[in-house]
Amino acid sequence: MADERARLHESIYAVVRQVPSGRVATYGQIAAIGDRCTPRMVGYAMAAVPFGSDVPWHRVINSRGEISTRATGDDCPEQRAMLEAEGVRFDERGRVDLEEFGWAGPGVKRRGRKAGRPGGGRGRPKKQ
Repeated sequence: MADERARLHESIYAVVRQVPSGRVATYGQIAAIGDRCTPRMVGYAMAAVPFGSDVPWHRVINSRGEISTRATGDDCPEQRAMLEAEGVRFDERGRVDLEEFGWAGPGVKRRGRKAGRPGGGRGRPKKQ
């Protein structure tokens, strides 16, 4: 069982290592790319990242664009600080704009500031 969990965590970590600096991915996105896992499993794997690891755990956030609270119910100011140091911005509600800062996925090149939008996201007003 422990070997199976270790293999699963390592496959999740391999995906998370692909998320570039200044971008974020969601637990669900990592799960969809990964092998046989759920967003909750991704959360458990992120919580188990060893100190000093090269896994950029801080780049994984929830589908609302928020940093998820920890099992203790606390937030993680360290995670926010690490993301902000990479240029990721939070709005007044503590959310990241996933269209602007979301990772497009492995092997997908972003065009302009907003991937997948004609003209790289320029010239179209943001929906309110």
